[in-house]
Amino acid sequence: MADRPQGGGPEKGTPEYDWLYGSKGQQPADDATRVMPAASRDSRGQQPQPPQSPPPARPRPAGPASDKPKRSFPWGKAILALLLVWVLFLVLVPLFAWSKVDKVNAFPSNGRLDDQPGTTYLMVGSDSRGDLTAEERKQFGTGDASGQRTDTIMLLHTGSGPNLLMSIPRDSLVEIPGYGTTKINAAYAYGGPKLLVKTIENETGIAVDDFVEVGFGGFVDLVDAVGGIEVCPKQAVQDKLAKIDIEKGCQEVDGPTALGYARSRHAFENGDLDRAANQREVVSAIGREAVSPWSVINPFRYWALNMAGARAVRVSEGTSPFAMARWAIAMTRVNGENGLTCGVPIADFAVNWDQERSEQMFDYIRTDDTASIPKSLCTPTGFAK
Repeated sequence: MADRPQGGGPEKGTPEYDWLYGSKGQQPADDATRVMPAASRDSRGQQPQPPQSPPPARPRPAGPASDKPKRSFPWGKAILALLLVWVLFLVLVPLFAWSKVDKVNAFPSNGRLDDQPGTTYLMVGSDSRGDLTAEERKQFGTGDASGQRTDTIMLLHTGSGPNLLMSIPRDSLVEIPGYGTTKINAAYAYGGPKLLVKTIENETGIAVDDFVEVGFGGFVDLVDAVGGIEVCPKQAVQDKLAKIDIEKGCQEVDGPTALGYARSRHAFENGDLDRAANQREVVSAIGREAVSPWSVINPFRYWALNMAGARAVRVSEGTSPFAMARWAIAMTRVNGENGLTCGVPIADFAVNWDQERSEQMFDYIRTDDTASIPKSLCTPTGFAK
């Protein structure tokens, strides 16, 4: 047996080992047995574990750093903006209406009385048809009379005591400067507001601070702007000339009906004296409705009321919008516990003033002491009780 080569290993090329080395140094065929490489081991002799997938990340809690919160609608800012717009509306509408009001030079340049305590407004209801269309004249039964006289003359005094609204009958016989003794409403026809102011100051000794004139058309607009007013006639009123037919008792009336009620005198026993009382009733009713919360809450009514007021009145030059605001407020406080409504004290149906009683009344007004006026002096017709 041939000697094995040193080292004890089989030699290449030996036939019995061709299966291992392959013939002529070739690699074994694919179907030959192959030796798998030995698995590697780590330094501790352990086989490494196959890599594992990392555990799923835990969800982070939502917060300012991770998710932005949804913004809610800024209700507070929206409400504040609406309030500001509403306040502007309430302020700007009267200022705009004031710019539409006609101004008149109502005071004489000389011979005026000194200032007196309190504030006295001279209010007249003009019977001019100038602000009415032909259709309105027919509807309201005013006719087409030319010229301009005063259907209504009132003094409104405000001050330390109750507000006082005093009617002066238009047929009152007084001395009109330059024209002698005649009916007081002729003063307006002869010389307009200036002569009427001068006549009243001469006859009463009461200083007039502001002049306010109300026309027919504006009067109707005012009543309709507040949605009608309540009147309480003590008798049924039927007057074809004033185009009015209403029942006895309290009832709601519209603008044309209110105008007819304020103008009618033929349907009443005391004629012009009862008409003056009805006029004070209507004026007070308009004032009550005008200061209703609904007049401010309802923007349409607020606008209509201001625009109707602008059309309704002419005021004396120099009268401020604040003075007119005080007048409007005072007109709501002339009935009941808040004020007094009276007729100028008269002596007879010829409408001669009662010299003693009228002077007492005028003195209370001149001294701003309306709180001391006795009920016997302040009567609806002006006659003593």
